[in-house]
Amino acid sequence: MSKTTYTVTGMTCGHCVASVTEEISEIAGVTDVAVELSTGAVTVTSTEPVNDADVRTAVEEAGYRLAA
Repeated sequence: MSKTTYTVTGMTCGHCVASVTEEISEIAGVTDVAVELSTGAVTVTSTEPVNDADVRTAVEEAGYRLAA
């Protein structure tokens, strides 16, 4: 198992959380996505390390951005 935490900017509500969770969950190997709306922290649990570029693309597909 691998866990990585990212910071996502622009989320303001439960719908934002759901959109980000749904997009990241579609990445191969991802088993869980935990989002903390107040801080923007997104913890991705996967069977093996995920590619940061894949996470960035998924977040952008949801309409948000990863913090630099």
